[in-house]
Amino acid sequence: MGAFEVLDNPSWSSLTGPHAGFAERHGQVLRYPVDMSPFLGVPSEPGPEAWADVAGLVGPGGTVVIAAPSGVPEDWTVLDITPGVQLVDDGVEGAEDPEAVVLTGADVPEMLELVARTRPGPFLKRTVEMGTYLGIRREGRLVAMAGERMHPPGWTEISAVCTDAEFRGQGLGTRLVLAVVARIRARGDRPFLHAAASNTGAIRLYESLGFRLRMRPDFVALRVPEA
Repeated sequence: MGAFEVLDNPSWSSLTGPHAGFAERHGQVLRYPVDMSPFLGVPSEPGPEAWADVAGLVGPGGTVVIAAPSGVPEDWTVLDITPGVQLVDDGVEGAEDPEAVVLTGADVPEMLELVARTRPGPFLKRTVEMGTYLGIRREGRLVAMAGERMHPPGWTEISAVCTDAEFRGQGLGTRLVLAVVARIRARGDRPFLHAAASNTGAIRLYESLGFRLRMRPDFVALRVPEA
């Protein structure tokens, strides 16, 4: 598989690769623990057996989020479709940040509060275990963070980039993204990230830092039939 091909189906590449230790498997399908990430690892072209495995994994009435799914059974309910973008490293210059601190499990309550206020995307109580998360504090209060999520071979996804409304416009998010990039590069990986296609301001910022648009996946929330 080529260097970029693993990004075509990043959750699958991650759960069958560097994050295999987190994977919960049912037949052909894998997932992260439900308190870590909502994303499933599904084969790129799932057939009826794979969709049956998804249903077996999440149970009747369960919900899943899958990027650009194909062959969804007709009796499944589409709850939401979020158009997205995938941006990849195209010469991003990472930079360590002396104010950034590594966040740990002890910081999770504050991280969850910041996420609830800023809504950067899925972040659960065990998401912090997926990679290194960095934060900036002001007067002891966590006001900005960014970190690592999915980990396809050779790549690491930057995620949960958020800044408290009171501290926006100071470049804290940019500084944290570049600090995370520096850590990713230090271990020989390349950074990539996802964003909602509607978040044009963030996309322009990421492109100005040296990320480029690679593809436009839809993130689809589905509900398994009750019976």
